[in-house]
Amino acid sequence: MSRQAVARPQRARAPSVRANRGLVLSVWRARTLYLMVAPAVIYFAVFTYYPLIKALVMSFQDYRLIGFSPPAGFANYQAVLADPVFWQVLVNTCVIGGGLLVVGFVLPLLIAVSLREVKQRFFARAAQSVIYLPHLFSWVVVGGIWIYLLQPNGGLVNAIIEWLGGRPIPFLQLPDVARASLVGIGVWKDMGFNAIIFIAGLAGVERALYEAARVDGAGRWDQFIHVTLPGLTNTMKVVLIFNLLGFFGVFQEIYIMDNPAIDQNVNVLMTYLYHQGIGNFQFGYVAAASFIVAAATLLVVAPLAVLFRFDLPRL
Repeated sequence: MSRQAVARPQRARAPSVRANRGLVLSVWRARTLYLMVAPAVIYFAVFTYYPLIKALVMSFQDYRLIGFSPPAGFANYQAVLADPVFWQVLVNTCVIGGGLLVVGFVLPLLIAVSLREVKQRFFARAAQSVIYLPHLFSWVVVGGIWIYLLQPNGGLVNAIIEWLGGRPIPFLQLPDVARASLVGIGVWKDMGFNAIIFIAGLAGVERALYEAARVDGAGRWDQFIHVTLPGLTNTMKVVLIFNLLGFFGVFQEIYIMDNPAIDQNVNVLMTYLYHQGIGNFQFGYVAAASFIVAAATLLVVAPLAVLFRFDLPRL
């Protein structure tokens, strides 16, 4: 009896031992793959997930750089939601971000369709390169260029307006004009990137569909509505989702081109949180506001992703 009692546990452990050995063996066989993936995993763990968890903890604390940070519960979240300045910068973000979203979606689409109609491939490729070039510049360079071009005195844009008989316009001093100018500059910088995505999507639309549409008597507008747009459905979903993810993330453009004359009307969430965190050391407040913004972004993007049945297009 004692031998059987001893033998049974050994038989019960045998399958689990074989399974563990199989797992170890499979990991050892794929060791090269795991070593290749390890740097990426470490990078995201250190620079993404750890700061994210740390910020979540900070949002529930009266965080201090030195010494103990006492817990604050939901006080930081209540302070954010009760702050009128937060709601004002949220409105500014929606106005500027909405302009970037709409214009930055429609204009690259029209450019991509127009370049597709160009018969001379050299000219089309040269135009693509020129349009894409601003995307490669940093916002420091782009901001400096446009601040110089939009100057009321001596700026190239106002020089052209005066040459046409108009009066100089202080583009970056009038609140409403400054908003429109910032939207236009943002679209100008990034439209080349979105246009390239649309051009890649257009490559997947069969030429035979256009030929069949022309045989049926469809004009260019009908071809655009009934052939081009349906063929770009998945590509448009991708561009829209990417643009929505950056809807609340407008920062560099405003930080570089802002000035006291328009600060109240162009100050957005990211610049406001930057000044509150770096300037006023309200890290708990900033962490809470950041998670509120992240939650708002998730609430906007997640339903659209489900509604679109989001799939990556075959570019």
